[in-house]
Amino acid sequence: MSAAAVELVDAELSFGRRSLWSHLDVRIEPGQFVAVLGPNGSGKSSLLKVVLGLLPLTSGQVRVAGRPPRRGNRTIGYVPQHAGFSVDAPLRGADFVQMGLDGGRWGLPAPRRYRAAVADVLTQVEARHLARQPVGQLSGGEQQRLRVAQALVTDPSVLLCDEPLLSLDMRHQQRVVELVDKRRREHGTAVLFVTHEINPVLAATDLVLYMMDGAFRMGTPDEVMRSDVLSELYSAPIEVVRRHGQIIVLGAETAASSHHDHDHRSLDHRPHPAGRR
Repeated sequence: MSAAAVELVDAELSFGRRSLWSHLDVRIEPGQFVAVLGPNGSGKSSLLKVVLGLLPLTSGQVRVAGRPPRRGNRTIGYVPQHAGFSVDAPLRGADFVQMGLDGGRWGLPAPRRYRAAVADVLTQVEARHLARQPVGQLSGGEQQRLRVAQALVTDPSVLLCDEPLLSLDMRHQQRVVELVDKRRREHGTAVLFVTHEINPVLAATDLVLYMMDGAFRMGTPDEVMRSDVLSELYSAPIEVVRRHGQIIVLGAETAASSHHDHDHRSLDHRPHPAGRR
């Protein structure tokens, strides 16, 4: 069997005596789009940091294309949450994208291969017209499109997206998802897409990884986004309603708040038994 794009085996991540998640088994093949869902504090962003090599596992194994993760791995692209630039930021669109290649070193002209890579990736995300535009004067959606371009400029085999849709309106959310989906379909890039809301990514999603209070479930949207599955994860009644191609989850916020309140009262928090698949 060929190496998975990303694989975690019996993985655990703990901080002190609190286990954020344990017995986590995840295998993501090239070209798969995996939506990572769950309430705040469930370990979604920490999972991305493990894959990036920024956080070591407490136990278990993680591999990226068959190798241990490491900092600065150019085979991984990373798209962060949207955060606006200062209006007078001294960066053009092309300069910002090039930082994905050279880390923002200044003073020398960009090598021709860098300029070619930046032009190519701007074409991929349909943003050639933004190359000479000051980033601080672009809309939130345009800025996020450049963040996608920056993440793709090294031609990564894995793309990690950490809630890149926050603060974007529905139209720009849809555009970002379309760009990421296009990339994985045309280049076989595996995608881990952290999000609070399944609906903007539902059409692109192959698998859902739902994380809650140390427990997890992984499967297709139809297998995971169900009342019985989420009720077990939350240890509380959760209703999943499907209407007009949308998924509505009722009761999750209240249940998550109850769990998190309990976590603050108990330092000896242990994962829910449902965490083992």
